[in-house]
Amino acid sequence: MKELLEKHGKTHFNGCLPAYDGRKGFYTAGALPFTSKDFNIKLIDRDESGDIKREREFKVSVKLASRADINHLRQFLQCKSREAPHDIIQVLDVVLRESPSKNCTVVGRSFFAPGFHKSEIGFGVECWKGFYQSLRPTQMGMSLNMDVSATAFYEPISVVDFVAKYLNLGDPRRAASKTFSDSDQIKLKKALRGVKVEVAHGESKRYRVSGITSQPTKKLKFLAEDKREKLVIEYFQERYNISLRYASWPALQSGNEPKPIYLPMELCKIVEGQKYSKKLNDRQVTALLREACRRPREREESIRRIAENNNYENDKLAKEFGVHVKKELVCIDAHVLPPPVIKYNDYGRDRTIRPRMGQWNMINAKMYNGAKVNFWTCLNFSSLSTQIASGFCHDLVSMCRNKGMDVNPNPIYPVQSSHPNQIERALSDVHRACNDQRKALQLLIIILPDLSGNYGRIKRVCETELGIVSQCCQPKHARKCSPQYLENVALKINVKTGGRNSVLEDAIARNIPVLTDIPTIIFGADVSHPQPGEDSSPSIAAVRSTFPLLSIIQRICTKVVASMDWPAVTTYRGLVSAQQHREEIIQDLFKVQQDPTRGPVNAGMIRDGVSEGQFSHVLLSEMDAIRKACQSLEESYLPPVTFIVVQKRHHTRFFPTNPSQTDKSGNIQPVPPAYYAHLAAFRARYYIEGEGAGAADAGPGKGAAVRGEAASVRPLPPLSPNIKDVMFFC
Repeated sequence: MKELLEKHGKTHFNGCLPAYDGRKGFYTAGALPFTSKDFNIKLIDRDESGDIKREREFKVSVKLASRADINHLRQFLQCKSREAPHDIIQVLDVVLRESPSKNCTVVGRSFFAPGFHKSEIGFGVECWKGFYQSLRPTQMGMSLNMDVSATAFYEPISVVDFVAKYLNLGDPRRAASKTFSDSDQIKLKKALRGVKVEVAHGESKRYRVSGITSQPTKKLKFLAEDKREKLVIEYFQERYNISLRYASWPALQSGNEPKPIYLPMELCKIVEGQKYSKKLNDRQVTALLREACRRPREREESIRRIAENNNYENDKLAKEFGVHVKKELVCIDAHVLPPPVIKYNDYGRDRTIRPRMGQWNMINAKMYNGAKVNFWTCLNFSSLSTQIASGFCHDLVSMCRNKGMDVNPNPIYPVQSSHPNQIERALSDVHRACNDQRKALQLLIIILPDLSGNYGRIKRVCETELGIVSQCCQPKHARKCSPQYLENVALKINVKTGGRNSVLEDAIARNIPVLTDIPTIIFGADVSHPQPGEDSSPSIAAVRSTFPLLSIIQRICTKVVASMDWPAVTTYRGLVSAQQHREEIIQDLFKVQQDPTRGPVNAGMIRDGVSEGQFSHVLLSEMDAIRKACQSLEESYLPPVTFIVVQKRHHTRFFPTNPSQTDKSGNIQPVPPAYYAHLAAFRARYYIEGEGAGAADAGPGKGAAVRGEAASVRPLPPLSPNIKDVMFFC
């Protein structure tokens, strides 16, 4: 497009400056002298000496698609129209993105460049800092939403160095004769597939990696120009006088299966500016968060500096479209709600607590409702001795009792230690032993193996096969046995075994308008998607609700979160199910059940993970399912429903003007929400995938899944009946 404007801009385009979105959108501030015209554009690639390397010719068709009326935007901002003119907003957004797009790597709505700042986060990956930018209609008019951003990129290093870092080989020169195992080859294939590399021999060329060879480079052959088979190592020796040092390593593969191109790793370098879209490991996530985390004042200064460097006032394209961006951040009036008062048991010293700075300590408080646990035991899969495990359980049970639970001080079955390779067998044995005593196990404390990767398997067996309520503990915490850790675990155990840790004082006193005046059910819903690049796994939908009448929950869906203790709204029941890959709208939200029970008078739906483009679609689909569920109870039953969409990654940042109204870090003081539905959906993925699979953003994303009737979804295994009411996400 740049060549098109340089060649024909002053003639066919009357000297106007169009905005191009990088795909098919081409926008101008005024009408062009034609409605349709074809252009032939020739692109010439030159080598380092300036000689022509190759020529490519393209046909560019410019056709009038539509006219966007700016008056529609004015009417919307003046509240004279309810429909947002997305076409106008998109045009203006493209205009403001054009300039940074020329100098930066674009990832979604964010812009990155190595000149901003970059740092290694391990395993051949580095963190690039940049900025997020999006044009939004607000009550104040059009606003430019800006924020600092950070994401992972491949390091622009030789492929040999990347492999050494990714597989933790140390100095690659000492591993030149290494042979790779099947698991190493699978890891490398996943890590390098789709990556662009440039070769260091002959003329500079770039290739996209399609995989790696199963054989080492020294055994690879190809059909030469004389139709004879030739070894790859011989070819490079004869053609380029290069003796390959890493001939025992596999080679990169490009091209297609019939005509593969073999590229020795030592002759390839990863091209700079490629986003790393694979799942980061724990160490990389920690390093990335450390780089991305900034205090509010630092973030504010960075945003101001970015806006100043972008120099919107002198942007020629912005001037062409009449767009002006002010330099100052917007000041708004806001009211920070006081945190709710937390109610605990009257037998404790502290009966109520008001959180300060988003925190509170219940050291002198007791659980509002302590659960009763008569039958429990412990399985130790770590290297800790059975004696240490028993001491940990004794201290944990003592903490539970101290906080208000009624727990048998002695286990129903002696604490056992077992090898991590026998997890399923050990769980089945302890379950059978307790059943033989005709005493159903109410709680199983599990000390996890020293090596990670077994949590998901343990939860799957306990919750879908045996029906055991379990509490997993890390061995390092079991060894230290700190009171703070024991108290936190005790709170989890109490909720899992049917107790309530705390309630809102206003809810118990029925001082929350609407919510506590009349019977109300609250649903929370979310959809968890597989990690990027995983196109076969289903998405997991979860809904939770807050009302004791289960009939409406069962009608609403097979994946809900609902509260069970109105008016307190603190205990939830959750239902989860698998659905189409990357499908954001909850499928089968309404299912008929035979139950004459009348439902609540009010209903609220708190929905997470919906992008702005899906608001209307999700609202119509899921509200219709809620209406059908209500009418299935009684034809005339149509309670008021409030549908709230929660957005997290919106990049809107608030900076207090008064430093005295902040916490120690400089943040404002809202109470953090708990995403119960998201946690339930995240847990359910363990039932069908290994622990390493994880889940991506709870929000919508792109995927290559098959749609329609041909796409099959493997259902989740059913939960054991005796734990269906458990708040099992803890």
